[in-house]
Amino acid sequence: MPRAVIIRTYLLFSGVFLAMVFVLVQTGIIIMDDRSEIFLSTTASTKLEQRSAFIEPRRGEILDQHLNPLVTSVSFYDIYMDPVTVSDKVWTQKIGELSVGLANYFRERTAREWEVYLRDARVKGRRYVLIQKKVTNEIRKNLRELPIFELGTFKGGIIDNQVTIVRKRPNGDLLSRTLGYVKETKEDTLLVGIEGAYNEFLAGKQGEILEHRIAQSWKPTGAVLREAINGYDVVTTIDKDIQEVAQTELKHQLERKGGRYGTAIVMEVKTGYIKAIANLQENKDGSYSESYNHAIGSSEVLGSTMKLASLMAALEDGKIKLSDTVNANGNYRFYDQKLTDDKKGGYGKITLQEAFEYSSNVISKVIFDSYKNEPQKYIDRLNQFGITTPTGIRIKGEPNPTFSQPGSESWWGGSLAWMAIGYEFKLTPMEMLAFYNAVANDGKYMQPQLVSQILDNKRVVKEFKPIVKKEKIASQATIDTMKYALEGVMKRGTGRRLKSTFFDIAGKTGTAQIANENKGFGVPGEQKYLASFVGYFPADDPIYSCIVVVAAPTNDIYGASVSGTVFAEIANKVYASSYGYHPAVNENESKKSLPQTLNGNRYDLNTVLNHFDIPKKINGNDEWIRTNSIDDKMVGINDVGVKKGIIPDVRGMGLTDALFLLEQQGMTVDVEGVGNVVQQSILPGTEAVNGGVIKIKLR
Repeated sequence: MPRAVIIRTYLLFSGVFLAMVFVLVQTGIIIMDDRSEIFLSTTASTKLEQRSAFIEPRRGEILDQHLNPLVTSVSFYDIYMDPVTVSDKVWTQKIGELSVGLANYFRERTAREWEVYLRDARVKGRRYVLIQKKVTNEIRKNLRELPIFELGTFKGGIIDNQVTIVRKRPNGDLLSRTLGYVKETKEDTLLVGIEGAYNEFLAGKQGEILEHRIAQSWKPTGAVLREAINGYDVVTTIDKDIQEVAQTELKHQLERKGGRYGTAIVMEVKTGYIKAIANLQENKDGSYSESYNHAIGSSEVLGSTMKLASLMAALEDGKIKLSDTVNANGNYRFYDQKLTDDKKGGYGKITLQEAFEYSSNVISKVIFDSYKNEPQKYIDRLNQFGITTPTGIRIKGEPNPTFSQPGSESWWGGSLAWMAIGYEFKLTPMEMLAFYNAVANDGKYMQPQLVSQILDNKRVVKEFKPIVKKEKIASQATIDTMKYALEGVMKRGTGRRLKSTFFDIAGKTGTAQIANENKGFGVPGEQKYLASFVGYFPADDPIYSCIVVVAAPTNDIYGASVSGTVFAEIANKVYASSYGYHPAVNENESKKSLPQTLNGNRYDLNTVLNHFDIPKKINGNDEWIRTNSIDDKMVGINDVGVKKGIIPDVRGMGLTDALFLLEQQGMTVDVEGVGNVVQQSILPGTEAVNGGVIKIKLR
């Protein structure tokens, strides 16, 4: 083989070998660089024992529909310092300035004491010196701008990644059970309310930080291996203003009427979005607070509010018309059991429409006679209406409706009669409201929802649109008939005293006796009742539905007077505070091409006219002007002609400008009325007298 070829071959192999060595060296450098960020050393030759630890992310906020915070997270930081990492030069030059800065924020030590404290720690080789625990993020950021600390963790020694996150509710116990919590136990993680149901969005993702062992304990170094990702914000459907009204009115009524607990829910008819959900329970001292979500978790017999579903079933099956006449004699026997009307002796011969309005229990006889030979058909209709299954609201704790069924152990000969008026059928307030809401919504059953959006720094991550569970729970004819009947309850029946000046309400009262544990219903002196009212408003074009339930009131028992009054107060206050209900004050006024303008300061008026692009014609250049309309097309601006020592013309001005001009001339001003100046006691052009009195009248 030629010598030249051999030489070239050796050179080629040598080049490849050197390239491989270079790659290996560079790889080693990269690996050592990475390790240098993870493994710290006290000296060039001494390694510290280290490990990684988790950084908890900031949990997302829970907001109302207007983005007002209902639950928020406040982060506090523990600040430490490693003075050993600071170079001798920087330490010598700036330790005094750092000490002064620390003394400004943390006054428990003077600047001199801070310097002595830190110098002593550096001499002793301490690597983890406490500066302050639980400081706010704002102070943390300010500390990072102090001398030495401004150099960061590795050169300035500041260690500030140990975070304590505190969950805060700025509105106290408002919505506390619905908002809920997440709690870790030995056995499980408790997920309660909105906090629990949307934990996957709120929680965020843990970060990772490096710790090293110092003096038999693990301390963070400040090196972040993986940044924590903060949780998303959850936007609820709650309107905080409506929530406050609901909770306040419910609490006032419980304090007046007594009761074991009370709940009130307001739902938007078209969407199923919950606008308010109040739950108050009696404490041992007689006060009331939120301790259980009865609106979603408590199944009770809701009494006569069930009569709506019973009559709807019979109407759908063609078994009745509300114009049918019945004999409401007040006593209705089913085998060995008897039902009575609240009115002694009953109501006599009345129509079914009137029976519903008066809440007569003759309806039990009508349903019994209609379905005694085919009870399953009645149950099937209730299935159709959606009240035999849970609403599907996302937060945990909603039980299934419980009711007697043909062939079951609980079924007996009179079950139909009892179910027709709300006994042997237990629903939560939310489940009953969802049914009434469907009637208000022309038969469209909306799933109740408490959350509308998930946000990441105001960016919509997920949207929860209205969910239709049933497109039509009954025929339109049946819906229209029962809507008219619900209005009749408020105009002529048990709800006639619950009126609004502004709009009509449709709804139904309910009063049910609560079984006393194993003693049944009829133990003398121990009867307890559940008072309820459920309906919607305005009756002709429903916007909100609402249910109010009070369990075991002590000073009254009836649904109308106990719960209905709360409903009416909520409805009236929601109306008063909702702009959507009210026409614009100038809706019927003729349109004007120019706005009304007052006399006064030229600069103020000119700023406003320019902002709204209103045409103007200017005469003169004085500071104080009067205005007029020129052919209803532009505003004329003319000088007032203010002269020192002379009373100016302040008519047509607002009070502020008029006072300024008159007092500038040395006059004392006596004011009568409000509005704009229409009269002044001293004529314009009169010589002003220092200390003299001028009266101006405003209207």
